[in-house]
Amino acid sequence: MSTSSSRRAALGAATLGAGLVLVLAGCGTDDSSTASGASSAASSGMAGMDHGGGSAAPSSATRTDFVDADVTFLQMMYPHHAQAVEMAKLAPGRSQNAQLLALATAIDKAQGPEMTKIAGLLKDFGQPAPSASGDHAAMSGMMSPDQMASLQKLSGTAFDREWLQMMIEHHTGAVTMANTETASGTNPDAKALAQSIITNQQAEITQMRTMLTQS
Repeated sequence: MSTSSSRRAALGAATLGAGLVLVLAGCGTDDSSTASGASSAASSGMAGMDHGGGSAAPSSATRTDFVDADVTFLQMMYPHHAQAVEMAKLAPGRSQNAQLLALATAIDKAQGPEMTKIAGLLKDFGQPAPSASGDHAAMSGMMSPDQMASLQKLSGTAFDREWLQMMIEHHTGAVTMANTETASGTNPDAKALAQSIITNQQAEITQMRTMLTQS
């Protein structure tokens, strides 16, 4: 091959290599810009999400007028009520105190429907169905399994005194939880339920304390 031909071949190879470098660099720039744009758009979309003043409202929610405090109150009050109803149902057959039996019936009739209301509100908020069981230590006034087992073994005046003492403690815990809801919650239905609990259960606490002095 002549010197002139060699120079032309080398120049062509160099030009082709430079062209490939430019093409590859151009592709890398486009991909980087696209990825950066997609990342920015995703971040912007997530930052714009806001539900219920801090509570994440799942897609199944039909209401957004609530905050975390409302959800926590309802989720905790459901098992709290469930235990009160359980205690109320222990009275027939163990107590002969007409006043205590009437109070147990009133508690059962009041808190059963409230549990239904609580479940309905949680469903409207897009939350899972509440459970009758829960972390007893996390809920004020809840009785331990051992306390419930001991109560079941009693009868007569021994049952009456233990039941009244336990229910006073239980009601006091419910009032404490309801006061937290009235102070921190925003949902009007949850706050109305909390206020009803405060009014009714505080009156029952006063009644039970009087009954204890008479027993």
